Amino acid sequence: METQFIYDLLGEHAWLYITASLVALWVVVWLYRDSLEIDHITDKYVFVTGCDSGFGNLLCRKLDRRGFRVLAGCLTEKGADDLRKAAGPHLKTVLLDVTSQDSIQKAMEWARKEVGEKGLWGLVNNAGRSLPMGPSEWMKVEDFHSTLKVNINGMIGMTMTFMPLIKKAPGRIVNVSSVLGRVAANGGGYCISKFAVECFSDCLRRDINYFGIKVCIIEPGFFKTAVTNLDPIERELHRLWNQLSPEVQASYGDKYLNKYIKVQRLIMNAVCDSDLTKVTSCMEHALTSAHPRTRYSAGWDAKLLWIPLSYMPSWVVDVGLKLVLPRPSKTQSWFSISSQRKRNKSLNV
Repeated sequence: METQFIYDLLGEHAWLYITASLVALWVVVWLYRDSLEIDHITDKYVFVTGCDSGFGNLLCRKLDRRGFRVLAGCLTEKGADDLRKAAGPHLKTVLLDVTSQDSIQKAMEWARKEVGEKGLWGLVNNAGRSLPMGPSEWMKVEDFHSTLKVNINGMIGMTMTFMPLIKKAPGRIVNVSSVLGRVAANGGGYCISKFAVECFSDCLRRDINYFGIKVCIIEPGFFKTAVTNLDPIERELHRLWNQLSPEVQASYGDKYLNKYIKVQRLIMNAVCDSDLTKVTSCMEHALTSAHPRTRYSAGWDAKLLWIPLSYMPSWVVDVGLKLVLPRPSKTQSWFSISSQRKRNKSLNV
């Protein structure tokens, strides 16, 4: 009777109105739930890696102003000194090289003395590097390893070593990935490492959620940081090109390197966002929200380009990148390859 009354009241579009109302209600509930924050921030410790500059540096200063007890891992003495001068008395720094397990262990022992029985509320695995990047054929094995050691091995080392402190809280683990952990747009170890960050974080979240520990993934788009600085990118591309054999260089052509660099300049200048707070706000929400999200996409390009592209068929991504990136001089078209295969097949017969 009640269902029939509602149907008669709203007419033939009753179910459309009901569905829209339920969706609107769900959105309101989600927004309210998403806005809820934790209590007693001033009693909580957060350890952040990669704090010399960029996202990590800005995040530490923001958390310090919010009242967190910030423990900042810096690679250099200068980075540590500059951060201490820019922050309040509750922020403390420690030298940390995430590629060294000894360095990670020493940082954990130092942090354990700082946090005491309260444990570590947050671990933000922010340290990372992007170079070298470029066509995969230009890389040597050690070029891949140099990036993987920081971006994934370092993250795993930090997480596993600091896990006992996090379980005491129990706290949060915030892993910085990238939109290039969704779409592999270039060669080298960067995309590989960020795909690994996504997988590691998903597995970790499912394994330790029973202990009340949350694992969040930050997927920034392109931002103006040391990672996207054009000068080191161009130097690395020249280094990679110069280490190629004459035969490989000839297959790409003399003009390929300059064309590739021009594309990088175009992308970095057109897409990179200078507002780093779009990323640090996601990190901050992951640490302060009563119900943190599993994934955070930061930047207009992440939301409007890279994330939607990651759900597209692979051939769509392939075609898109072919339209953007230069083509080596000694390559065959699909038609010539198809014709060659047909000739080879006929000869075999």
